[in-house]
Formats: sequence, C-alpha cells, structure tokens
Amino acid sequence: MQMLQGKTALVTGAAGSLGLATAQALAADGLKVVMADIDADRLQSLAAEIGPMAVACVLDVSDPTAVETAIADIANDHGGVDVLVNNAGILSNNKAAETSPEEWRRIMSINLDGAFYLSRACLPSMKEKGWGRIVNICSMAAKTGGLTAGTAYTTSKGGMEALTFSLARESAGGGVTANGIAPAYINTPMVTEQLNEAQRQKLLSEIPVGRFCEPEEAANVVSFLVSPLSGFITGEIIDINGGLHLD
Repeated sequence: MQMLQGKTALVTGAAGSLGLATAQALAADGLKVVMADIDADRLQSLAAEIGPMAVACVLDVSDPTAVETAIADIANDHGGVDVLVNNAGILSNNKAAETSPEEWRRIMSINLDGAFYLSRACLPSMKEKGWGRIVNICSMAAKTGGLTAGTAYTTSKGGMEALTFSLARESAGGGVTANGIAPAYINTPMVTEQLNEAQRQKLLSEIPVGRFCEPEEAANVVSFLVSPLSGFITGEIIDINGGLHLD
C-alpha cells in the first residue's frame, strides 16, 4: 500500500510459520521488515528469500537490554519502528500441577515480557511521529481456558490481551493503534508436531469450517490492522478460529 511505503515493521518470531507469513505480507505491502528471532541461521535464510525489503535481527525478546539495543539499532539504520508485531512465543501443554516455576517464568518471559519490552521501547518514537501500529499475536486459549494449551501458555496470552487494551488506551491520542489477533490452531509445527493424530482429528471435527487456519490467513489480518484502512480500530482482539469459539 502506497501509504505504508517507507515505513519499517519489526516482526518477532519471524523464523516461525506465522512470523514468516506476516513478514512476507508486510514486505508485499511496501514496508521494510526487520525479522527478529533467536534462530540465526534460519532467520538469515528466510530474510534472503524475501529479498531487499527484509533484514534479519537476531534477538532474544526476553532480554530487556537486548531489546533496547535492537530498537536503537533499528532507529539508526531504518529510522525507527513504525509497526510492531509481537509474535514471538513458545507453547506448553502442561496444566498447573505439572508446570514448574522455571517453565512458568520462561514462558512468561518470552510470550508476555518480550511484548512489553518491545512495546515500551517502540512507543515513544511512534508517538513522536504521530503514527504507529502494534499488533499482538494472542490466542483463543485466553478466551477458553486453553483447550489443548497449558496453564502458563494460556495465562501468558491472557496477559497479551490485557497488554493490548492498556497500550490502546494510553496511545490512541498519539496516533498509535494497538490490536491483537486470537488465532486457533494455525497449521504450524505447534499443531502438526505437538498434537497427536487423535487430537488433530478431534479438533478438526469440532472446528465448523473443518480445517486448520493457514499462516497466510492470519497474516492477512495483521496486514489489515497495520494498514490505513484500520485507523479507527484500536483495543480490538480479532478472532481467527473458523467458528470454533464465538463471542
């Protein structure tokens, strides 16, 4: 889109299926895309595949110092972050009794703390420019208590929703919108590898559209929330679940 040309997007978890699809969609819309992930080798390869509109940024989002350094580097090299997509995350299927304090802290540090650190670092520049977009990748798990997801993952995504609302409320007057998407069962390794065949078939029987979401479908919603067409939408969590959960 012409109005997005010259702007820079930062997509975390960009070496994963949804992160890659999002980076591809935003690059196609004319944004320079900084692809962040801890998987350095895969990240470099994927950025090269997208072409000159994409650059790799090896980043541990759970490290606040590393986040500050990365945002400063992006400001120096690309004029700052105009669009932030908080997609980095890890899954756990363990329920409360099986979740160790170490696992709880690790999931929160990546799924929730990282999104806060990045939003905190990017917001001042967005407000100064009078324009910005934050899109948080939430989950249907937060609305349902987790069907196959564990306690820590579900809670971290609930925190992402609350973070989205708080960012939207505080930044709307500065020309910045903050929204989220709540996917259910995207066709990624989290579904294809971490669920067994019986679980997959059971889920498919319960999803009214009868299939899993493709990464590109979720990425297209992110692209819309980033676009000028969505400028009057903020503080919204958009469900992408094929009719599995309606509210």
